[in-house]
Amino acid sequence: MSLVLVVAGLGLVGSFFFGTPVAGTASAESTASTPDDFNVPVIAERQAEKPADSDPENLASEAPENKTLSLSVPQMSRLEDAVVPYAAGSDEESLRNNAGIHLAGTGFPWEKEANVYIAGHRLGYPNTSSFLAFFDLNKLENGDEVTVQDANGTEYTYRVFRSFTVLPTDVSVTEPIEGKNILTLQTCTLPDYTQRLIVQAEKVETIS
Repeated sequence: MSLVLVVAGLGLVGSFFFGTPVAGTASAESTASTPDDFNVPVIAERQAEKPADSDPENLASEAPENKTLSLSVPQMSRLEDAVVPYAAGSDEESLRNNAGIHLAGTGFPWEKEANVYIAGHRLGYPNTSSFLAFFDLNKLENGDEVTVQDANGTEYTYRVFRSFTVLPTDVSVTEPIEGKNILTLQTCTLPDYTQRLIVQAEKVETIS
């Protein structure tokens, strides 16, 4: 039974990216009939290929060449200096081998206005960094702090301001909020995995 739950979690936790994509905002990969094959909505290819920090007027600090981030969440037992690569939603290898991914095509912490979107497995793969990485995302409450560090060593502190659930087809949660730099953390809901659990936090401090 535990193996069945793990397999179910693997498929459905990544399924922020599952289901039918929203027209004009996402595209889909073809699927097979096995549980390990998914419909994967990803941010439109033309958007994902263009670095989200390419607008110099939107930069609050220097953008590092290496886009990899590290993530620390005191309320989440497995997220301390966790490596978070910049990767597409269809990149299951990155989702398997890391605590989470920074979704390609979304914003960066060094921007003035951005939505830094990080997704991770609820159950994940045993003996990998993904295992139970986002299992306790539901513990976060308004006012809790989340820290992100970039490859230059700059540290960004975010404060949680809301938590909610959405359907797997809702990609609007990847969009920025005007005038703000926010961080979005996403995993699947329990026990049925049918929706996505979303926690959003706003940047309150930057330490170089």
